Amino acid sequence: EVQLVESGGGLVQPGGSLRLSCAAAGFTFSTYAMTWVRQAPGKGLEWVSTISSGGMATSYADSVKGRFAISRDNAKSTLYLQMNSLKPEDTAVYYCTRAPRLAYYSRSEGYWGQGTQVTVSS
Repeated sequence: EVQLVESGGGLVQPGGSLRLSCAAAGFTFSTYAMTWVRQAPGKGLEWVSTISSGGMATSYADSVKGRFAISRDNAKSTLYLQMNSLKPEDTAVYYCTRAPRLAYYSRSEGYWGQGTQVTVSS
């Protein structure tokens, strides 16, 4: 059974940092691209970042480029998202999903974690 478990969310002040983790199990993690997607209150799913199976290729949404960094540890089957210079508009539930960069995402398709809440507020 595929399992994805996010952690590391919380309340942080604007300008602060958080590191999200996504622990994977039930599949060969090192052979899949992985993606972070977020959902702000009252809005749809927004792609954030994708990393290739080997970790050599990464891509970011313009809204987070230069502030967020995606990485992975295939030996630990864990995906990360380092978030710096956080803004109130980064407030959302952050999900990891076993998926490459897609035109759209749906939580009823594929494999998703339960999400972790990130709140950026003073």
